[in-house]
Amino acid sequence: MVKKDTKYIQAIGRRKSASARVRIIPATKVTYVINDKSLDEYFNIETLKNIVRSPFSSVETKDDFTVSVIVNGGGISAQADAIRHGISRCLIKYNEDLRGELKSAGYLKRDPRRKERKKPGLKKARKRPAWSKR
Repeated sequence: MVKKDTKYIQAIGRRKSASARVRIIPATKVTYVINDKSLDEYFNIETLKNIVRSPFSSVETKDDFTVSVIVNGGGISAQADAIRHGISRCLIKYNEDLRGELKSAGYLKRDPRRKERKKPGLKKARKRPAWSKR
């Protein structure tokens, strides 16, 4: 549990090369501010909005929060996953009892997958030049 005099709870979420600094502030309704834009302005695809909202919907908290995020690096999809990771970490700092639900949903695991490096003699990481007999 977090002390009552704390104004906000902060955590960092990451995915690929995207990094999100997330702050949640207890409020009267849920609002999202991502890089000084609203959730609808920043993510124009509905699935990315659902990814960002998913930690709150999975734990079904009675409390509402204002979510303030500064995110940079990576692509738009990796940024959404980084924000989800950061929100999940904030919720655990807020209430340790939510850990089981968030962990079983897979929101606390930092996704380690990255782009594989290109190897010499190949066109990409694994793509080989076409073999010709003559």
